[in-house]
Amino acid sequence: MSLLNLDMQLCHAVYSGANALVRAYRPFLEPLGLTYPQYLVMLSLWQQDGVSIRELSKHTRFDAGTLSPILKRLESKGLLRREASKEDERQKRIVLSAAGKRLRTRAEKVPEQMACTYLKDIDKARQLKQLCEELYNTIDEATREE
Repeated sequence: MSLLNLDMQLCHAVYSGANALVRAYRPFLEPLGLTYPQYLVMLSLWQQDGVSIRELSKHTRFDAGTLSPILKRLESKGLLRREASKEDERQKRIVLSAAGKRLRTRAEKVPEQMACTYLKDIDKARQLKQLCEELYNTIDEATREE
């Protein structure tokens, strides 16, 4: 069998699985007015509010070119603000608005909805997450060394 067989490619399986997962989130996120990337940013901010753009970029794994338009959109929706850092006014901190904090209550249902609808075996889901994290870390480390 050829190494160029599409059915043998890990990248294709991961890419297809990721796309299917993002599509599966859509009906749960639409009532919140969020896209999947916006949801990831909000998850990060609900975990730790008032962070620098650099910290948010690192946590979400979005580069600046991807993160900036997401932040602009969430800010236009009134869910967050960019404020000058008290330590360094040249740096911006991302702070949830009252509306952004309130949205968390409604969003708390999303992981359970996803699990109940799509994840029949929670242990396999945990294993998959661990394998994906290992893959990300291995590739991230290798590409940083280049």
